[in-house]
Amino acid sequence: MRRFCCSSQGDRGGLSQAAQNDNTQDVFDNPNQTAATCNTPEAQVSPVLDEVSPSSMSSFEMLDMESVPPPYQEVQPHWFFCRGADDSASWHPFSREDSDKLEHACNTLKDNEEDLVVAVEGERYDVRVKERTRYAVYWDQAPTEVRRCTWFYKGDKDTRFLPYSEEFSKRLEEAYMIAVTLDEWKRKLDFPTGETVILHNPKLIMHYQPIGMQDEWVSSPSEQTRPRTVKRGVENISVEIPDGEPEKVDHLVFMVHGIGPACDLRFRSIIQCVNDFRSVSLCLLATHYKRSQQEGHVGRVEFLPVNWHSALHGDATGVDEDIQRITLPSISRLRHFTNDTLLDLFFYNSPTYCQTIVDTVASEINRLHALFKQRHPEFDGALSVVGHSLGSLILFDLLTNQRIGSRAREGVPSGEHCSVNSETLEQTLTKLGLQQYLGTLQAENVDMESLALCQDSDLRDLGIPLGPRKKILHYIKKKWFPEDCKTAVGDQTLESVPPFLASDTGQPAQQPLFHREPSITSAVDYEYFDVGIGQVSIDYPQLAFYPQTFFAFGSPIGMFLTVRGLKRIDPNYSFPTCKSFYNIYHPYDPVAYRIEPMIVSEVDLEPMLIPHHKGRKRMHLELKDSLTRMSMDLKNNVLGSLRTAWQSFTRLPVAALPPVEEGGTTNDTTPQEDQVSADTAAARREDKFTHFWTKILEWPKALQKHYLKGKTG
Repeated sequence: MRRFCCSSQGDRGGLSQAAQNDNTQDVFDNPNQTAATCNTPEAQVSPVLDEVSPSSMSSFEMLDMESVPPPYQEVQPHWFFCRGADDSASWHPFSREDSDKLEHACNTLKDNEEDLVVAVEGERYDVRVKERTRYAVYWDQAPTEVRRCTWFYKGDKDTRFLPYSEEFSKRLEEAYMIAVTLDEWKRKLDFPTGETVILHNPKLIMHYQPIGMQDEWVSSPSEQTRPRTVKRGVENISVEIPDGEPEKVDHLVFMVHGIGPACDLRFRSIIQCVNDFRSVSLCLLATHYKRSQQEGHVGRVEFLPVNWHSALHGDATGVDEDIQRITLPSISRLRHFTNDTLLDLFFYNSPTYCQTIVDTVASEINRLHALFKQRHPEFDGALSVVGHSLGSLILFDLLTNQRIGSRAREGVPSGEHCSVNSETLEQTLTKLGLQQYLGTLQAENVDMESLALCQDSDLRDLGIPLGPRKKILHYIKKKWFPEDCKTAVGDQTLESVPPFLASDTGQPAQQPLFHREPSITSAVDYEYFDVGIGQVSIDYPQLAFYPQTFFAFGSPIGMFLTVRGLKRIDPNYSFPTCKSFYNIYHPYDPVAYRIEPMIVSEVDLEPMLIPHHKGRKRMHLELKDSLTRMSMDLKNNVLGSLRTAWQSFTRLPVAALPPVEEGGTTNDTTPQEDQVSADTAAARREDKFTHFWTKILEWPKALQKHYLKGKTG
């Protein structure tokens, strides 16, 4: 089948140009551009750049249908979000599932409708489609920009493609549609900012940006600056689009950080470190449980960060301002680091600030748990807690002071019903004579159930004075925690044995589960019960659920228990509401300590080595094996060379012995016996020599034994 069409040689030459191949990465930086003015009417498509010579006039040519360019097809968009600050921002693609949800919401959204909110990334973020903004759900984070991306560029010094703004991409798409429809290329798109985009052919599109003021003698855009390579559609750039996360959540884990705002050697926040935990968990599920995940038997593990450092060092406590007044001005950076990190250990041992830390951790865990249940009402999986460094000690003390049946927990049977549910908020405040605060609490939608979850800091933030706060909290404590009220406020003795002292038979334990030396001083308000663990005597809040497992990472719990005076922990001891406990550490972690010797002191138990998820040995084990092999190879090679050299010097050939003259006196031994005795003496000297150099060359092995004799864990 044939048709007539009008074309030019210049256009056909432009279509035959080779496309450039660019190596890209899967992370996108935020483009610095001034494309906001590209929607002005001044931006227009200019005619062909190169004038056609008279000899190449347009003519009708007979063309086959196979040479006809494909018709215009609309570009498929993909949604991206920005991460980081302005100077170090990067662009990352949503998963295909999330991108499809955002595109569907964008297509159904009308100008006169309210903004649509789409939950993305495992429902940890909400995207407001019309606003093009992404908000965090569970933690405090500044909103980030979201884009519907269709066109991308890469500069001469860039190693990755960056997305254009939506308005700039719209202008490029219109020019591309005209060029494809009319089959006219080498067209130029000018913008009022001086930027120029040239569409050479479907695979070669360049973007020129002027540097400074344009000079009159500049004749072409190529003389202004190096061009950018422009690509259309996400399928034309090398970017790894993540797979969508499974909707089903099998396990929810709350992670509590240690001292300071930074959680690793790269000074990353708790949110960034937890994101890495989540990514590794998804990779393990995809590699080790791929079939079960495809069949729907396995879901995913959700990790949520618990941040308490900002509450301690915020304006509410004023501790940073107080510490700053007494800090010396010398070596300011080191003192700032000390005040921001190491002082957290002293704050936790202070009765005043220990209460703030524990209240923040417990209330934040309860808040995250309630919010997660609200967004995942079908969740029926297990819940666990993880503590790193000082965070593990906080969780240890918190879980030690949990009480079974102290309050009704959702999904957990309670031993008694709470009478506070029969009263309204108004009745409670009237009984306490605090009716004037009813409007303040109702303005925050506080009812009796939420009032029971409030801490002293929450009521203080609402503007309620100290006296009414204490009345409310004491009343709630009597109603929700009746067994806790058996202890007088400020009293240091218990009237009854805590529930976790009971044995499996329900009878009180005969021996204390924690053994400590008697104290000779009590200057600070500590608990010195027979079953106490020496922690600061404060009001420990209760969690809204029973954790299944407590993981301690790089934990100093063993050291703190020893410093508190504890000698031994009874093997029968267990947390009141938590079934399992794991102490996980790296052998070279200077903060980590063992706990097993305090439980089983008679036997030296070797720690269990956790295998690497990729099947290889861990770095310290590989280093140990490498040093061992190096020392053995060095000893064998050097000893072999020295042995050969020593033999060449000490062993003489038989022909070199002096002959016996005729008639002369000779020894009683024969030449063969002389040779044997000479060989024996040489062998002895060689053995002594070998023994000497063996001792010298065994220093790598001795070094390895000295520095790497620590037990692995």
